[in-house]
Amino acid sequence: MTADQLKDIIAAGLACDHITLEGDGRHWYATIVSVEFEGKRAIQRHQRVYATLGAKLATDEVHALSMKTFTPAEWAAQGQ
Repeated sequence: MTADQLKDIIAAGLACDHITLEGDGRHWYATIVSVEFEGKRAIQRHQRVYATLGAKLATDEVHALSMKTFTPAEWAAQGQ
């Protein structure tokens, strides 16, 4: 799987303002900004992203996804 493919899958299931992905095809690191993260704790945000991947995780197409998740306001406060 490519970074663009993974980005498309996440963006199709989650309204994202920003997504960056780095990885080797199975192990990924993501930064994701979404208004849908408002009022959610980190674990709830991660579960929301994992839900977009569904079978890709179950079939090991995506072996590992490490992520930082931000609301648009949190992202702006980071200077982005």
